[in-house]
Amino acid sequence: MTGESKTVHKDQKAPFLMSGCKVADGYGSMLVTGVGINTEWGQLMANLSEDNGEETPLQVRLNGVATFIGMVGLSVAGVVLGVLAIRYFTGHTKNPDGTVQFRAGTTGLKQGFMGAIRILTIAVTIVVVAVPEGLPLAVTLTLAYSMRKMMLDKALVRRLSSCETMGSATTICSDKTGTLTLNKMTVVEAHFIGTRLDPCDDVRAISSSSAALLIEGIAQNTTGTVFLPEDGGAADVTGSPTEKAILSWGLKIGMDFNDVRSKSSVLHVFPFNSEKKRGGVAVQSDTGVHIHWKGAAELVLSSCKSWLSLDGSVQPMGAQKRNEYKKSIEDMAKSSLRCVAFAYCQCDIEKIPKEDIADWKLPEEDLTLLGIVGIKDPCRPGVRSAVQLCKNAGVKVRMVTGDNIETAKAIALECGILDANGVISEPFVIEGKAFREMSEIARGEIADKITVMGRSSPNDKLLLVQALKRKGHVVAVTGDGTNDAPALHEADIGLAMGMSGTEVAKESSDIIILDDDFTSVVKVVRWGRSVYANIQKFIQFQLTVNVAALVINVIAAVSSGDVPLNAVELLWVNLIMDTLGALALATEPPTDNLMKRQPVGRREPLVTNIMWRNLFVQAIYQIAILLIFNFSGKKILRLQNESPDNAEKMKNTFIFNTFVFCQIFNEFNARKPEERNVFKGVTKNHLFMGIVCVTTVFQILIVEFLGKFFKIVRLNWSLWLVSVAIGVVSWPLAYLGKFIPVPVRPLQAYFKPCWKSSRRDEEEGRQG
Repeated sequence: MTGESKTVHKDQKAPFLMSGCKVADGYGSMLVTGVGINTEWGQLMANLSEDNGEETPLQVRLNGVATFIGMVGLSVAGVVLGVLAIRYFTGHTKNPDGTVQFRAGTTGLKQGFMGAIRILTIAVTIVVVAVPEGLPLAVTLTLAYSMRKMMLDKALVRRLSSCETMGSATTICSDKTGTLTLNKMTVVEAHFIGTRLDPCDDVRAISSSSAALLIEGIAQNTTGTVFLPEDGGAADVTGSPTEKAILSWGLKIGMDFNDVRSKSSVLHVFPFNSEKKRGGVAVQSDTGVHIHWKGAAELVLSSCKSWLSLDGSVQPMGAQKRNEYKKSIEDMAKSSLRCVAFAYCQCDIEKIPKEDIADWKLPEEDLTLLGIVGIKDPCRPGVRSAVQLCKNAGVKVRMVTGDNIETAKAIALECGILDANGVISEPFVIEGKAFREMSEIARGEIADKITVMGRSSPNDKLLLVQALKRKGHVVAVTGDGTNDAPALHEADIGLAMGMSGTEVAKESSDIIILDDDFTSVVKVVRWGRSVYANIQKFIQFQLTVNVAALVINVIAAVSSGDVPLNAVELLWVNLIMDTLGALALATEPPTDNLMKRQPVGRREPLVTNIMWRNLFVQAIYQIAILLIFNFSGKKILRLQNESPDNAEKMKNTFIFNTFVFCQIFNEFNARKPEERNVFKGVTKNHLFMGIVCVTTVFQILIVEFLGKFFKIVRLNWSLWLVSVAIGVVSWPLAYLGKFIPVPVRPLQAYFKPCWKSSRRDEEEGRQG
């Protein structure tokens, strides 16, 4: 498949092209050797689109909790079914008037069958109440709500589950440029002809030939452009921030961009390489062929064998002069400046291949140093406090940058990533090359200690992410380049930059930071923790209802052969607990206290000891109160004067009404599992207040107007007041319960030997 390229650079004069294609009549012929999946882009995107099938930390915990609750519910339902069936068919189950419900040989088939169906319905209802089908709803609701709110905080979520994973992050591997810094670069220091220019754009001391050579390198060895308006306005400079800074500085020292480019033509280009940290170009002009290099100052300097003096003569690079330049680079780097060096060499036209010029390797040794500039990229406002917030939250921020190690250290100190009083040496501060050359075991041993990695390549970032994950960390990574895609994909949470990021980086990420600001990354952590906390609130609320309903029905079934909460009532409770409860608790906004906790590791239990304490306090209270009314309710409520059937219905209606109000008031307690003031900020959550009001209204309608459907009766005002009063007691009870100390060791750890074998079987099943 062939095609013709109709676009030719207007400055192209020499008979050589980067692609090695032949030139005919000003047009080039292009040969397409692969399309789609067969291209480098296609293969990269294919690798990124592969789903590794890993479950998020929360999914792993939810699966365990759901399985446990489901097994308990099935077991309880089985016990209730067995007990009720035995009592019913042996004649121990009686009606409210004292008559036996089933007599062998006397009771008709239809009546016996209906009795069995009633028992089965109760057992099935218990299973329905016990199985946490509201968990997926609660998770989806809180994730969707958080995703929508995160957009306001400049974070676009591409993968829903990444919201909660970010809340479990233990470390963030962040880029420097544009994330921790403003990415608004300016040249503030320059060293040429063996001396420092003061100010940095004063080149009067430089000979015209030396200045012309430098300007040629700036204008031709760039991926940026300069547009000069016809009305004589300010020049419009485009390109990467570094290129814009250098081109803007070039204009200040007298560069006429279009004129310079018209006087020489590009023969071959070596694009900037993240491994070599440099880029080069071969240009031909009337004075011959020049090879210009631009890149990391210390790396370009190491390739230089000479330097350009004040009068434009080439002087050999002695040890003293090399040390002077090294000292200048170190001083600029310590001032958090990005150091870029310019060098060149001459090349004979005969040495340039006439064919296959695309394979020509530009000379990169025996260079002549033209000069070095220091580029300032100031830290973003608020980034230091954001880093400190991460430290308080137990999230370690690591800087991974391609800049000089001294520049990286200076920026890290400015941002608060490094402590001026701490250790600022290996392995806490390390170069990418040193890390890359280590064995996998050695990398794993020092990965935890690394705080700053300078002169790193995208592959070094990938190796660091892999080492940290093997150590059990939940890793978040920021990236903006195409080469960052593997690290973004490998990380638990990939954060691509929305403004400076490439399409490949965005496609491989989980969340896109729209303003490229590190403070927005911290806000994502806050929302992620809110997701996790809201799900914990819902689980505490749901488990309290489960435990209370199951225990009440089991004890009542075993003792009397009947249950106070019938199937329809339990389904209404289930609706309150699952759907409405999920809506109310899943939309709680994040609080500042979330960033004062340590991150939740992969192996931390979802149900904490604090949650167990709150759960047992409320569940025991509800069970005790409602069982007392179940067995002595007629006497306590003074229903002796009512008919047996009506008294039984009134008692069961009262128990049902009280149980629902206990859940309504306990919903407030679930908002703040660890705080004593459960009403803080409640009026700001309009959805929560609305759901509580709707639930209360529906409960009143059910008791007062839907008695026939629910098999209940109306209650007088005094019984309504008692029901509400019993529910209100859950508030002071929750306050007092939070004074009860809890052990540090998780409750589940005491049952670890029992669960270890089943967990091992699950892992083997997933691997198989």
